[in-house]
Amino acid sequence: MSGYVIGTCSTADLPPSYVDAHHVLVIKYTYTIDHVEYKDGDMDAKTFFDLERDGKLPTTSQLTPADIIPVFEKVLSEGSDLLYIAFSSGLSGSYNNLSLAAQDMRAKYPERKIYVIDSLCASLGQGLLVDYAVKMRDAGKSIDETAKWLEANKLGLNHWFTVDNLNHLRRGGRVTGAAAFVGNLLKIKPVLNVDFEGHLIPREKEQGRKRALKCLVEKMAEYVYKPEGQTIFINHGDDIEAAEKLADMVRERFPEVGEIMIGPLGAVIGAHAGPGTISVFFMGKTR
Repeated sequence: MSGYVIGTCSTADLPPSYVDAHHVLVIKYTYTIDHVEYKDGDMDAKTFFDLERDGKLPTTSQLTPADIIPVFEKVLSEGSDLLYIAFSSGLSGSYNNLSLAAQDMRAKYPERKIYVIDSLCASLGQGLLVDYAVKMRDAGKSIDETAKWLEANKLGLNHWFTVDNLNHLRRGGRVTGAAAFVGNLLKIKPVLNVDFEGHLIPREKEQGRKRALKCLVEKMAEYVYKPEGQTIFINHGDDIEAAEKLADMVRERFPEVGEIMIGPLGAVIGAHAGPGTISVFFMGKTR
């Protein structure tokens, strides 16, 4: 293994088993429910989404210098370089704080290399970008080579997802209150993606869950680049049945793909997307 550490935000939603197996450093976001603060990962997915179903409204906070600097300093002071893949700057101010912390650390540890990549990604899209970095590191690529590849290819990382209830998008300002009310009444399931600036953008409206899942596969067919052997990530807001159904649909349409990894949506992303969210992530030429 090459001598540098790969780090990311907990918003990458990578399972703990993956993080441990691949030695990925994770800085955890915080969220608050009923005036109680939690770290991302403190609560299992089912408990968290059941609270949302019961009407609890979690709020989230960006990473602060106090969250970041001790973690960065530990890595650098122990003699390792650091490649950190950050949550999209289009969805959080954390990237700015991470960049400022890196600037301070470069001055303090001029002999060390530290890269902070604005992934312009979220959830397992961010996680899939981490996976590419891990594979490059483990294949012996240098930190400079890996950072350069990430910057050159991150805008090919596709995120396509659907939500089960429009109220969470309404809270985040993605749809109006009237649109959410009518959409929920008519069982409208929006299909969204993450754009070149790392923002969530509604793209399609499908009536019913079945059509929305089919639309995700159609979007993959439209945008995927060289699916042969690609690792595909799928995650879900406490709906493993729909996630497995989507995986089956992807495998049927693209039998040539490699591993399909399914994981739960984390609490910080889930606070804004809600229970029942289903997403597929893959590499394309463009988003």
